[in-house]
Amino acid sequence: MRKLVQQLGFSLVDQTKMVTAASEIARNTLIYGGGGDMRWQLLDDGIRKGLRLSFEDRGPGIPDIGLAMTDGWTSGHGLGKGLTGSKRLVNEFELQTAVGQGTTVTITRWK
Repeated sequence: MRKLVQQLGFSLVDQTKMVTAASEIARNTLIYGGGGDMRWQLLDDGIRKGLRLSFEDRGPGIPDIGLAMTDGWTSGHGLGKGLTGSKRLVNEFELQTAVGQGTTVTITRWK
């Protein structure tokens, strides 16, 4: 992961932001979703380059997205900063979920 953002020429600060966001989402995928898959995509829109990561699980889903995106709220024993903190570290953040079907979180950071 870090090698990808390095190859894209991200600054050290932006590398750290993307790696931290990815680590938080991966942790949530493992702990709350029971594991899952991560896909990555290098982006180039002709003006800028970026990296998009999608984390997908087949866990219980998130019943209340608004509540889950509130700082300090947790359905477990964490600090409740994973989703909201990750959102602040990236340029684009998308969360799709269905109760009983799982959750997909997609994050993008542009250079």
